[in-house]
Amino acid sequence: MSSESLPPLPEDRIVLGWGLVSVDFLAAVASYPKPDDKIRSTSLKVQGGGNAGNALTCAARLGLNPRLISKVASDGQGKSILNELESDGVDTSFFIVSEEGNSPFTYVIVDSQTKTRTCIHSPGHPPMTPHELSQSSLARALDGARIVYFDGMLCECDTALVIAEEATRKNIPILVEAERIREGFDDLLKLATYAICSAKFPKAWTEAPSIPSALVSMLLRLPNLKFVIATLGEDGCIMLERNINGSPDSEEMDVDVLLELLKQRKDDSAVLPTCISSPVIQLTAKGIGAVSGRLFVGTAEKIPPSEIVDTTGAGDAFIGASLYAICADMPPEKMIPFASQVAALGCRALGARTGLPHRTDPRLASFL
Repeated sequence: MSSESLPPLPEDRIVLGWGLVSVDFLAAVASYPKPDDKIRSTSLKVQGGGNAGNALTCAARLGLNPRLISKVASDGQGKSILNELESDGVDTSFFIVSEEGNSPFTYVIVDSQTKTRTCIHSPGHPPMTPHELSQSSLARALDGARIVYFDGMLCECDTALVIAEEATRKNIPILVEAERIREGFDDLLKLATYAICSAKFPKAWTEAPSIPSALVSMLLRLPNLKFVIATLGEDGCIMLERNINGSPDSEEMDVDVLLELLKQRKDDSAVLPTCISSPVIQLTAKGIGAVSGRLFVGTAEKIPPSEIVDTTGAGDAFIGASLYAICADMPPEKMIPFASQVAALGCRALGARTGLPHRTDPRLASFL
């Protein structure tokens, strides 16, 4: 697809990210080994990884101008991480490079039988500290940024909080990936404008009995949130968007009941991602409260099993595409299928980045 036939790029397309980068050692195997087994890989790949590195690589290929704050060592792996990001158009000039220690790396075992992956991560050392990021460097990193993204994986939440507080002071929206509960993470989440969560996070963080009720709880507990998404892998995603226009809602409905009603509207014959939405309504969750907003159900692409190679980084691709959608002011009805399609395309190759599409990919034409 030629660039001339595409819609124009977002006018404000600088995004700043903070989070994990690594080198991924990916080994595909016929099936996951049993204890004390010795098996052979069917294929092997070494490439850059890490949630933030993957998400911003995705954003760069879609046409955004990403900047990334992270830390590596001046070892061979660190140089490889930087070179690969730069070749994809990610600005690494704000990285901290340690003369000592080691860069992060991850062993990834890809099970070709179950279409799952197992990650064994070794953090970089020494960890990043707030004083390593100067105020002048942070100011340059934030200059012109449309949005700031935090991946929630890098454990140095004190450094992330410094960046987030400065972004908030400059009225720059913040997207936080919520993958698991970590010490200090709540302070970062309180500053989030948008949250994209793993399937397990909403219930774990809120102790609500269901994902929809947990999303209601998150909007009530985090007043800055405009929307929250729970990604569900092959089952798509659920999104709750806050109603911010202030108009009263006469109708109310239990959020779990509404979810089931929306699911009944899904077209089971559809192969490509779709989105079903409710009108603005007062959404209630028993024992939790109520919030005015819209509920969305997104479906994932039905990928033929023979085409699924590796799901590593699918969530990162979804976030990278969501960053593009926010910069392009896409409505949720367009953003959710677009992000789901980008994630699905990435599952067709070994590694988190190999299959990430470029903006000119004809398979994205109907979603842009």
